[in-house]
Order: sequence, then C-alpha cells, then structure tokens
Amino acid sequence: MDFPYEKDNKERIPLEHYLSEYRNIDPKEAAERCGVEYDEEKQQFHIRLMGFRYLVDFPEFAVHKEDENEEGAFLLLDMVPAKIIVLRFLISAQMVKSSGKYLTYREVPWGEVYFRQFEGRCLMRLKFGFGFKLDKFAEGMEKIPGVKKLSLGDVSYEFEFINGLHVRFILWAGDEEFPPSSQILFEDNFPYAYQAEDLAVVGDISITTLKTLAA
Repeated sequence: MDFPYEKDNKERIPLEHYLSEYRNIDPKEAAERCGVEYDEEKQQFHIRLMGFRYLVDFPEFAVHKEDENEEGAFLLLDMVPAKIIVLRFLISAQMVKSSGKYLTYREVPWGEVYFRQFEGRCLMRLKFGFGFKLDKFAEGMEKIPGVKKLSLGDVSYEFEFINGLHVRFILWAGDEEFPPSSQILFEDNFPYAYQAEDLAVVGDISITTLKTLAA
C-alpha cells in the first residue's frame, strides 16, 4: 500500500504500527467484539464513519465506498487520522450497549488530564468555526446520514461517529456582547472503544467532516 504522506512520521509511524496489528486480528472475533458486519467470502468489514458507508478489506487495509455512486464527505478514503481511528476500533474496541447517557470530555476516564488539549483542538475549533454561522452549522449537519436534530443549546445535533457510537454537537450563538460557546458529548459506551486521547481525534474528524459538508 502506497501512502503519499509517508514523509510525515507523526502520522506514518503510528499508521504502520496499527496496520501491522490489524493484519494479526481474528476478523470474525473483531466483528463480533465491535458489533460490525464482516463478509467472510469477500474478506471485508462494513464500517460506517460519520454516517458514510465503507468496505474495509482484510488483512490488507484497503478502503472503498460501499456505494461508489454515493456522494459526501468520505474522509476515510484519504485522511490518515481517520484510518488510524478505524484501525484502533477494529483492533481493540469492545462494543457495549449504551445506557442512553452522554458524557462530557471531562467525565470520560482521564478526560480531566487531557481536557486542555481537547478544548483547543475541538471545542474552540467548533465554536469559532460555527458559533457565528449557525445556518452553516445546520446546513453541514443535515448532510450527515442519519443525523438527529436536538433541542439543546441554540442548535444541536446527534450523529453516529462509527458503528454504534454516537456524538452530540451543541452550539450557543455568539453576539456583539458574548462569544459563542460549544459542547461535545460522547455516548457513554465510548470509553469501552476509545481512550481519552482518541476522543480528541474523534472530535477533530467530526468537525473536519462538518466543515467539508458545510463548505
């Protein structure tokens, strides 16, 4: 597999590490553990990322659209952090049924420790990217397959990040007197699939998808 971004060691080395681990998983066990479909004949996992559907080959991690004619923000085809987050999901995630509760980043294990990084990378980016453009925020969110509009804040939505794991984006508009504000909530089964450090990547990928769809 050729990676045009291989000069970027910060992404390339972790990607190579997880690709190596991925080749050694038991695909049927991974499918059952993660709650995803695996086609034994075609040797492909069925993955949804931000509502967009993919086929992921095993043991070589090649990614394809499930429907080649479908349009949208298919970041998993080219975005290295998206590839890593899916690899980590298939390698080690444990799908647990959610109780319906949602957690702030501070409430996930070790979230308090990494909160400043998450705040700068995700909360600040979300609020300053869309806090004065709620119409653009709504326009982008409405293009995410399966998205659900909520009644939290001034505008809010719930979406599936990856198979069975949901995220909520909440915005409060800014005006001449007050700056905008944002909140990102994670379904309470996230800690069984990802660590606190991963959730900054989850937020980053989600916001990048949103910005792509709103452009």
